[in-house]
Amino acid sequence: MKQYNISSLYTLTETIAAELFDGKEYPWEVLPEISKFIIKLGESLDLEKFEKRGENIWIAKSAKVAPTACINGPCIIDEEAEVRHCAFIRGNAIVGKGAVVGNSTELKNVVLFNKVQVPHYNYVGDSVLGYKSHMGAGSITSNVKSDKTLVVVKAKEGQIETRLKKMGAMLGDNVEVGCNSVLNPGTVIGRNSNVYPTSCVRGCIPANHIFKNKDELVLKN
Repeated sequence: MKQYNISSLYTLTETIAAELFDGKEYPWEVLPEISKFIIKLGESLDLEKFEKRGENIWIAKSAKVAPTACINGPCIIDEEAEVRHCAFIRGNAIVGKGAVVGNSTELKNVVLFNKVQVPHYNYVGDSVLGYKSHMGAGSITSNVKSDKTLVVVKAKEGQIETRLKKMGAMLGDNVEVGCNSVLNPGTVIGRNSNVYPTSCVRGCIPANHIFKNKDELVLKN
């Protein structure tokens, strides 16, 4: 399962939250700690670059935030990020440098690395999205199983018990998710992989692959 650990999925120099991942093997281990980490980090941010807006909300002065966006803390929005019309940040969210949170997109308990794009009608909950990953219009993370049991990450190599009731998706660097796709609880997608539009994804997709459907997974040329 090494290919789905933190070092295999993410470039930690591309997030303000690198310290959050210290001492952990798998990315979903950070989910219960995001809230406290934001509050701790927020208090140490350079006030020449960031301003505090409301309780436990820090927004970079260079970020663009639409007046219609709703932002709840704890939350950090890093430099040059863009939060567009009617975006809803429910809290416990780190939005990386140059990231885009788009029209009617909802975030909850997430880390978006630098340059992530969730630009159109996305729901991203209890998830970590790597550097330059992109979710197409209408694609979402499903973060709770229908039977409400704990999420298990299932790969060809074996299974990992997360001990979490809520876990969405872990997207490695440069992952592309097609429009109107659903990433089911416990989905992990390796670096540089693509998901076809309207897909229903379960389990793990290795790095450098194309997910066409549950029966067709193709190595990139």
